[in-house]
Amino acid sequence: MPVHTRTCHICEANCGLLIETSGRQVLSIKGDPDDPISRGHICPKGNAIADLEADPDRLTSPMKRVGNQWVALDWETALAEIGARFAAIKAAGGAGALYVGNPTAHDFALGMQTGALKKALGVRGVYSASTVDQMPHQLAQYFLYGHNALFPIPDIERTQHLVILGGNPLASNGSVWTVPDVKRRIAEMQARGGRLTVIDPRRSETAGVADAHHFIRPGSDPALLIGLLLALDEAGLVNPGRLAPMLDGWDVAWAALRRFSVADLARACGWSVAEIRALAAEIGNGVPTAVYGRIGVSTAPFGTLAHWLINLINIACGNLDRPGGVMFSTPAVDVAGSSGPGSHGRFHSRVSGHPEVMGEFPAISLAEEIATPGEGQVKALVVIAGNPVLSVPDGGALDAALAGLELMVSVDPHITATSAHAHYILPPCAALAKDHYPLLLAPIAFRNFAKFSPALWEPLPGQKQDWQVVAALAQAIGAAQGLNMPPPVNPREQLDRMLQKGPHGLSLAAVAAHPHGLDLGAHSPRLPDRLATPGKTIRCAPEPLIADLNGRFAAWLARQPETGLTLIGRRHIRSNNSWLGNAPRLAKGPDKCILLINPADAAAHGISDGDLVRISSDAGAVEAPARVTDEIMAGVVSLPHGFGHGRPGVRLGVAGQRPGVSHNDLTSRARIDVLSGTAALVGTPVSIAPAPTTALPVATTAASG
Repeated sequence: MPVHTRTCHICEANCGLLIETSGRQVLSIKGDPDDPISRGHICPKGNAIADLEADPDRLTSPMKRVGNQWVALDWETALAEIGARFAAIKAAGGAGALYVGNPTAHDFALGMQTGALKKALGVRGVYSASTVDQMPHQLAQYFLYGHNALFPIPDIERTQHLVILGGNPLASNGSVWTVPDVKRRIAEMQARGGRLTVIDPRRSETAGVADAHHFIRPGSDPALLIGLLLALDEAGLVNPGRLAPMLDGWDVAWAALRRFSVADLARACGWSVAEIRALAAEIGNGVPTAVYGRIGVSTAPFGTLAHWLINLINIACGNLDRPGGVMFSTPAVDVAGSSGPGSHGRFHSRVSGHPEVMGEFPAISLAEEIATPGEGQVKALVVIAGNPVLSVPDGGALDAALAGLELMVSVDPHITATSAHAHYILPPCAALAKDHYPLLLAPIAFRNFAKFSPALWEPLPGQKQDWQVVAALAQAIGAAQGLNMPPPVNPREQLDRMLQKGPHGLSLAAVAAHPHGLDLGAHSPRLPDRLATPGKTIRCAPEPLIADLNGRFAAWLARQPETGLTLIGRRHIRSNNSWLGNAPRLAKGPDKCILLINPADAAAHGISDGDLVRISSDAGAVEAPARVTDEIMAGVVSLPHGFGHGRPGVRLGVAGQRPGVSHNDLTSRARIDVLSGTAALVGTPVSIAPAPTTALPVATTAASG
């Protein structure tokens, strides 16, 4: 039987796979030991590709909703009807909108077509998953380094101290940091005398292998980070080294930070002054150290501020652009070198006046743009590879708003909580009938690499690849309005040109000649040339960040410590947001949609292990079984995201057996990071009480996430 070399397309790790097939049937999936990046590592998601390919609920032709029924259409009819309906809505004064989901970042060919669809729809700003989880990274980088795609990447292969805030790479396989086989890499770091410190309100899987784990109050990361900077300053450990000539506004930043006291900051984040000073001494002791923050830092009210402060710590200790610190990549396709730097505040959203960020409006504003009458009201929406009803805060409000659209089109293989509202669903073929190249993820990998995986087979008759669906949709919508839409460029040809223009001067043929992957080496120091600021400097005191520090943050600090329970999310190695719930290999085992609660909080609220708990917030209420555990800090409860498949109209047979509840039925659209527009999913105030039903059985093994 043939064995195909492939890259896993599901998460950011991009692990190498060996897929044995018979015809179009997947017989086995194993890790590729010859892949230079993943070294044979594979997680349960990789094995689940077989389930995704054979999913009986997967749509195979365009579908039109007629009342409560779905009717199959041919592509020509579906596209013609969509184009005509959109043109009529636009002529009557209605506006269109585009939401782009997370899987688009994993499909290089699809990402190349969204610009044409944006033009056809006539939209100025788009909505995407970026403002649900990662935009603070990009905005901080835009302010500091002049380009939103200049990600400082932890050099795990050479660091002696890795500090992780709000990240759980043992569950995520790396997030905004492509680092497969991360557990073994951590062990290798520790074997050479290195240390791992994890800071998280939950003792996560990653914390379980760490040398030190510290709890922290959800959303208080800036308080800890400023405290660490001040402690470094007090101890005389601030030493940017060769970075010093590149630092613009360094003194301005320090003047703003020194208005705060370590004692006040410690109280706000739940640490002692001694603990802050001890960690600062470790970070500033001169050994190569990388400080990295992820989802728990990004999805908080001060996400951009926190990522600015993380960068300042790495700069202050001379660990930016240093082997073993955080470094900039030299990828085969240089996204930062071949695209615009980004933008902030060029225009604003219609209803609440949110500033655009990197050409996007906050996803939390989509519901109000649909529901609020007036000029520019969104009457037509296209959703590509997204499920915002489950992934965007206050999902109930968006759920209700979508019902009022005059036209909704979902590019999706399933009928989900979101696509159930669509008038038309345009399903792409399954992943193994598509090429793969990590266009957006290789530039944020721990090591430079390139790998092209051709499709294993052609799409079935009557099916299209994602990029073909979106390209055809753009052509149909444009033609119906009389627009002159250029024909789409073949993605392989475009990728080949990008590789040839890249820093390594490769071609698609040269990369494809290495089916297991092409190792392009460790990162090397690249400053100041890598900087995209006009003067090749690091802008250490961007005015919007200083204003946020002196304004919102100072006011928040004055109110601390606040009391009451707060909610955080978590992820599971067997899930990936909301789009793997229908894979039997991943759904099996203990229930994963479990509320974690500290024993002290459980006792105070009369809750026992296994009880069904009602969790309430300003946005809504859900019920989930409880697991009482000291892995979660007191005052905090945790519910995983990506569940809630029991909404009306959803057709997911496996997920429907254990639909769980949606974390985002509790989060609020009012809680955001104002600078980036990113949803503040961390630290939602909640109340809990025993639900008025009988207890449910709960497995004794700890939930992971």
